[in-house]
Amino acid sequence: MNFSFTQENLDKIEKVLAKYPDKQSAVMPVLYIAQEQNGYVSIEVTREVARVLEMDETDVLGVATFYSMYHENEPGKYHIQVCTSVSCMLHGGNDIFNAVKAKLGVKRGGTTPDKKFSLEEVECMGSCGTSPMMVINEDYYENLTPEKALQIIESLK
Repeated sequence: MNFSFTQENLDKIEKVLAKYPDKQSAVMPVLYIAQEQNGYVSIEVTREVARVLEMDETDVLGVATFYSMYHENEPGKYHIQVCTSVSCMLHGGNDIFNAVKAKLGVKRGGTTPDKKFSLEEVECMGSCGTSPMMVINEDYYENLTPEKALQIIESLK
């Protein structure tokens, strides 16, 4: 699969580049633009971002795989991210992750066969005071129990 930015997105990138002292500094917003266009950040996407920003492909890939906001695989309609970092883990984040994983019948990073749900285990989402928590697409769900998490997921079916 080849990936090329649309002209509209190239125009967006030009505006983004104007905000930074050098092209490489814009890697995160450019990756996000690419993900919005493609749905996820594939190897072909990282190659194109590297070409546009005049960067080494491995540096772009390092950024894309470090941050949980970039998806390495095509996410489901409902992309579920369960936090299991220290605060969430201490308040039952692992139990929530395992309950959701069992309910959906997928592995970490997996997507249901109908492409409706994808599940990811992530590090801190910045909601430590209301842990444990999960994010579905862009919506935060906090102060969860496994039962509450499963009720939320069931409401999406």
